[in-house]
Amino acid sequence: MIAFNFNSVASVLVEDGATEHLGSTLRARFGCERPFVISDAGLVKLGLVGKALKALDEAELAHALFDGVEADPSEAVVLAATEAAIAHKADLVVGFGGGSSMDVAKLVAVLAKDAQKLGDIYGVDQIRGGRLPLVQVPTTAGTGSEVTPISIITTGETTKMGVVDATLLADLAVLDATLTTGLPAHITAATGIDAMVHAIEAYTSKIKKNPISDGLAKQALLMLGSNIVLACRDGENLDARRAMLVGAMLAGQAFANAPVAAVHALAYPLGGHFHIPHGLSNSLVLPHVLKFNEDAAAHEYAALAAHMGQEASAGAFFRWIDQITEETGVVRRLRDVGISHNDLPMLAEDAMKQTRLLVNNPREVTLDDARAIYEAAW
Repeated sequence: MIAFNFNSVASVLVEDGATEHLGSTLRARFGCERPFVISDAGLVKLGLVGKALKALDEAELAHALFDGVEADPSEAVVLAATEAAIAHKADLVVGFGGGSSMDVAKLVAVLAKDAQKLGDIYGVDQIRGGRLPLVQVPTTAGTGSEVTPISIITTGETTKMGVVDATLLADLAVLDATLTTGLPAHITAATGIDAMVHAIEAYTSKIKKNPISDGLAKQALLMLGSNIVLACRDGENLDARRAMLVGAMLAGQAFANAPVAAVHALAYPLGGHFHIPHGLSNSLVLPHVLKFNEDAAAHEYAALAAHMGQEASAGAFFRWIDQITEETGVVRRLRDVGISHNDLPMLAEDAMKQTRLLVNNPREVTLDDARAIYEAAW
């Protein structure tokens, strides 16, 4: 066994309805008085944020809300949220929503506390100071951002930068399955497959794969794969929703320590250029990257298939993934999301820029390989 390091969040609370007493939880655990909540306007409209704010009111906490987060959040959004947190004199930050809100919350917790600039902390282990206490409350079962030390920010029209630092690991992740009931089936499917990708890529990660990440990835995939179809068919099923939420978190813990690879590298340009949601982007290229990696990762794929109760072979694993994709009804071809065949060379060139991810892939990916994978997905 190679030497390895494993980091994760300090505490996880899994409780249906935990949002209804979020204020008393924050006061008891952190002694805070001025929490700052970061979310998006859509969740405000749905009433989910109001549920959290009511709980903060009941605990007599002087809270403030920033609801300006958008998908693929920009630097401008991060800076605006930071200014608002500083103006509020926040003593704790709550990320409430999907991966975008939680990613912004991580950075605000750092920037509102310390004098470092956003541009100075891009990259790996560049944070020099501390941060405000950080609590993450996911409202989808997908990104695992509540337990990862990673924040991805849009820096240009089509470019993204990442901040990767253990400082971004939350003090508390609150998993409340009642927040995810009623999510449309297509969102449940795409975010759920995103979480499955995290587990699969962590299990086959080339450089930092380790026994802890392996165990988390396998358990995550079991919970996700056994419940995603049910959650899509019956969005009110709390047992399925809870299993999806916990599975996504376990997958997040796995890939936070054994990083993702080519699926994500090829998915990022789809989001950057065509604003395709991240989970759907991963789903579109997943089967084709798996097939590309077969020679290098057949043993791992066979082990995952066996763990899921299938025949212990890579082919069985591919068929299992294909069946889930079909039963959840997720879009399966690039052409079906408005991507032209003429766009494929540009996408391949952009994917090759994702060296931080490609280095983790079990098989080396060349420009021609990336183009061939997009061709297969088109």
